[in-house]
Amino acid sequence: MYQSLHLVNSAEADGFVFGFPTRFGMMAAQFKAFLDATGGLWKTQQLAGKPAGIFFSTGSQGGGQETTALTAITQLVHHGMIFVPIGYTFGAGMFEMEKVKGGSPYGAGTFAGDGSRKPTELELEQAFHQGKYIAAITKKLKGAA
Repeated sequence: MYQSLHLVNSAEADGFVFGFPTRFGMMAAQFKAFLDATGGLWKTQQLAGKPAGIFFSTGSQGGGQETTALTAITQLVHHGMIFVPIGYTFGAGMFEMEKVKGGSPYGAGTFAGDGSRKPTELELEQAFHQGKYIAAITKKLKGAA
């Protein structure tokens, strides 16, 4: 159902949802290396105008989810992509204070800890909402073209 993104097929995509872990308050080097390899796509502007969202995980609360989002957005901007945040479209789930929950208006998120913590049901619901939301925006943009 879902495909891994490779440089050879990324220009064919209608939109993107990028997910990556956080390292020291920014995207992991492996994902940055992937984006660094998109220079050819940047030069020819093959990703310009395509919608993109992001989701992320951190090792702990306060581990840099929002700074990770802010640093990742710069990569999208240089490609001329359209950043699609989820804002507060997730409704009441965005304001949940009784349970530990990752994510923000920038995108869905989770806290991975040492790898033993799995995303909560609420975090998974937010991620599913984000996917549907970005797909709807992508369809609108593609239909308008």
